[in-house]
Amino acid sequence: MTKPSEPGHGRPDPDLSAIVSERRQLTNLAYRLLGSLADAEDVVQETYARWYAMSSRQREAIDSPGAWLTTVAGRVCLDLLGSARARRERYVGEWIPEPLPDRTEWIGGRPDVGVVDPADRVTLDESVNMAFLVVLESMTPAERVAFVLHDVFRYPFAEVAEIVGRTPAACRQLASSARRRIRASQPHATPAAQRADLVRAFKQAWEAKDIDALIGLLAPDVTATGDGGGLVTAALHPVEGAEHVARFFADRPVAAPGLTLVERTVNGQPGLVARRGGVTVSVMAFDVTGDRIHRIWAVLNPNKLRSWALTTNHLASDTPPCAGRHAFG
Repeated sequence: MTKPSEPGHGRPDPDLSAIVSERRQLTNLAYRLLGSLADAEDVVQETYARWYAMSSRQREAIDSPGAWLTTVAGRVCLDLLGSARARRERYVGEWIPEPLPDRTEWIGGRPDVGVVDPADRVTLDESVNMAFLVVLESMTPAERVAFVLHDVFRYPFAEVAEIVGRTPAACRQLASSARRRIRASQPHATPAAQRADLVRAFKQAWEAKDIDALIGLLAPDVTATGDGGGLVTAALHPVEGAEHVARFFADRPVAAPGLTLVERTVNGQPGLVARRGGVTVSVMAFDVTGDRIHRIWAVLNPNKLRSWALTTNHLASDTPPCAGRHAFG
């Protein structure tokens, strides 16, 4: 598995350099497996806690700390995924993976901020766009772990098998099944510039409450899903069909005083962010196929928007707060 870097000279703990260098890799893995940065961070903490719970002699006997840490993190994620379905059944409304901002839109360079840019922890490539993460949610835990470890992180099936607890041949089949799901969900790639143009046109039509223009941008079978987590008002069930989705958005108070809608990068793809009183209240991701929008995800659950809170001062000045529903609420 991943080879750790050698410890630096003069460090008090000979393990420190090697294992700290694995933190980003572990966070990247856990975020893709769980769809939640908060949960991913918990997994990484648990993994390091298990490392330091061992004696010095036990740690010294491990040839590759990176391989050991990845194995433990993968198994912790597998356990969490096994119980996730039950937790999602108790979740109020639809569950959408936690969205992440782009590195260039993050507030940084201030020593007093005291936080780390999530983009410094999670690499925003094609394997974290919202459509990809949503398809991962439909997989069995074993499929998801086998596929992400092998196809995304390039671990051989022999090592994947140690984590999943199956034979290498079984892990190969799991990854193959997951691969077919990914291909079926993303048949054609749309250039980034075209995706951005469609999202911009959607924003303009929404602001103008132009139902016909909205319908023209949406695929006939488009689905729009909101996630409020029971903490804020959001549609409890997906809205389906171009006309229904267009009318749904036309009824949302996007132009209400104090509410701003801006184009932003969401998980590496063009998206929209709604802010009220300088606070991010909704993050929207889009799945574009060809020249139409096929899926829209709006995350309103404030627990999933903490990564966006610190982008506020960097992105725009505050506007006065106002009453009313959130975008997509």
